[in-house]
Amino acid sequence: MLEGYAPGFEQDALSVMASRTAADRAEYVLRLLRPGMRVLDVGCGPGTITAGFATIAGRGNVLGVDREPGQFPESSKVEFVAGDVYALPVADESVDLVFAHALFEHLARPVDALAEIRRVLRPGGTVALSTSDWSRARLRPGTANVAAALRGHYLLRRRAGGDPFAGKHVASWVASAGFRDIRTHGRFRSDMSYRQLARYVEARLDAALSASPLERDQLASAARSAWAWSHAGDGDFAQYWVELTAVK
Repeated sequence: MLEGYAPGFEQDALSVMASRTAADRAEYVLRLLRPGMRVLDVGCGPGTITAGFATIAGRGNVLGVDREPGQFPESSKVEFVAGDVYALPVADESVDLVFAHALFEHLARPVDALAEIRRVLRPGGTVALSTSDWSRARLRPGTANVAAALRGHYLLRRRAGGDPFAGKHVASWVASAGFRDIRTHGRFRSDMSYRQLARYVEARLDAALSASPLERDQLASAARSAWAWSHAGDGDFAQYWVELTAVK
């Protein structure tokens, strides 16, 4: 299956990514860090979370990797390198902690990615993942239009090679890759408002309809539902995130 990045790099997606910080998204990781630890952030995006790790690990000890280097900041206290989770530009057993936020829900081969992460971790090193699970997202009211629009959204995620319910499966993937001492914790976070989510979903469905004739009827129906959702009253949306740590 061809692997892509379903959210894309439109301004709404970039704004969400740029708003994330280590204090907000990786507090459970900050508790594990010590000065001098070598930290790798895979799928780091604009590096707003990555930069927070350097406040503890220290300048020169944190590396951010993403396959879209156009997102990297022009100046930062951490280093950024273009790369892929399946072939990390890092030496064997050279990293103390590998972190990934909102990455594994977009991967077609998550166990292969974890094997590569395990390669670069030192013995006793930690992998820390934060992975969304749309099946447990909180949406109120959960109308028929909301449900129909989200079915189209999930279809696009799967078409791009990902799994919208990856948070459900991430612990089993980590175990399959040979990690131990697996610990998970779930939490709700508000990435955007209820109506912003409706517009976000509608925009991706409209773009998919313009780009390809595949599953056109289903996507057109979902886009109509997303339009109706975005023009209805407001509500509440909170995404469910699974935070996981495990040891090599």
